[in-house]
Amino acid sequence: MATVDGELIPLERPRAERADAARNRRLLLDTARRMIAETGAENVTMDGLAEQAGVGKGTVYRRFRTRAGIFVALLDEEERGFQQRVLSGPPPLGPGADPVDRLIAYGQGRITFLLDHHAVARAALGRNRPVPVAFPGLTRMHVRLLLEQSGVAADHLDALTLQVAAALEGPVLLYLATPAQEEGEARRYLRALAEGWEVLVTRVCRP
Repeated sequence: MATVDGELIPLERPRAERADAARNRRLLLDTARRMIAETGAENVTMDGLAEQAGVGKGTVYRRFRTRAGIFVALLDEEERGFQQRVLSGPPPLGPGADPVDRLIAYGQGRITFLLDHHAVARAALGRNRPVPVAFPGLTRMHVRLLLEQSGVAADHLDALTLQVAAALEGPVLLYLATPAQEEGEARRYLRALAEGWEVLVTRVCRP
């Protein structure tokens, strides 16, 4: 368990791995990152990863099961880093800031995270995994806590939390942004989403 301002947040812990399995996992993830940087996420395949990493195809299939599983694992590592900044990093994303400022920073950080990892996150959207983040429950719990701390008067705080958190739903953000966007256009789009989130939070918490 970890805490957000004293509140318990359940975190998944990676299962213990044998040393050789851990080495293979690191090798495969590092190789996948290199392949993405060189040729793009769309060109990463299970067989290609095995060849580039110099391991048997069975090793890749046992580790990730599906092509989407490669990207889920990559995103999982990045998500853990983001989550750690929320739990213990500097304010306003981390503890110590006004709850409304923290809520604004969290949403803007989540939007930036998803769009910065756009290609990997989209590739992680497998048939059986509609949400491309490792810990989707954290957003809802964190938003609820900060709404409550900010003194929002709502008879149904859970319902309000659901509606506010829905603005950060990964699939929606990912499919509104297209890979074909030029860098400048993508940055403007990101800025607009971040500004829109601040307006939403401010109007809910500071009417």
